[in-house]
Amino acid sequence: MANELKSWNRGFTKETHPSILKISETFKRNKLDNFKGWRKEMKRLGKIRSRYPAFRKTGDLAELIGLVLGDGHIESFPRTESLTIACNAKNTGLIRRCKYLVEKLFEKEPYEGNTISNKNCIRVRVYQKNISKRLGLPTGNRKNLHFRTPGWILRNQEYLKRYLRGLYEAEGSFCVHKPTCTYKLFFSNRNEFLLGNVYKGLKILGFHPHRGKCQIQVSRKKEVYRIKDLIKFRQY
Repeated sequence: MANELKSWNRGFTKETHPSILKISETFKRNKLDNFKGWRKEMKRLGKIRSRYPAFRKTGDLAELIGLVLGDGHIESFPRTESLTIACNAKNTGLIRRCKYLVEKLFEKEPYEGNTISNKNCIRVRVYQKNISKRLGLPTGNRKNLHFRTPGWILRNQEYLKRYLRGLYEAEGSFCVHKPTCTYKLFFSNRNEFLLGNVYKGLKILGFHPHRGKCQIQVSRKKEVYRIKDLIKFRQY
């Protein structure tokens, strides 16, 4: 029996193979849609969603917004959008947490994989329509993002804790040096609006943070451990 011919690109995606990525970019540049007919039929059969309602305001949504603000990116395409959250490959707990939140909210299993250029980074990614609008976050670079914590989060302390959990999981660190009795909980970011959001959130919850140029710091031992437990920082 003749051996089956195996396609060179079988098992690869544009996330994992540079040649597939190049093909995808060529199709995009030339405005070619190779799946238009298939997509239309899948919508008719109900296998592809045609409606994308607003997300319910929940703790899960608040936490995901925090994660996206810290380590996420929303990109716009002609027919859809993508949400990507970058995680340290060694932090398997956070990767599982990101996948859980994304799948629960988007009702779709996200892609997980290494970047081509950095094997220490795992990307959790999902494609869907109207991601930016439903999350209330803009597409593109977040460096100079002017973002204020939504009122529905600020008015509910449980949502606020989850929001801060997302932010700290993405950009936070916990440090202890017992010989000098030093206890620190840091949130580091170059976006002044994001720093302000974390500072305000901690104040609402009754803590005493200190704001620096690129970080929010809590140094009181009891407060450090209380915040850590309150937002379940690094608890998976």
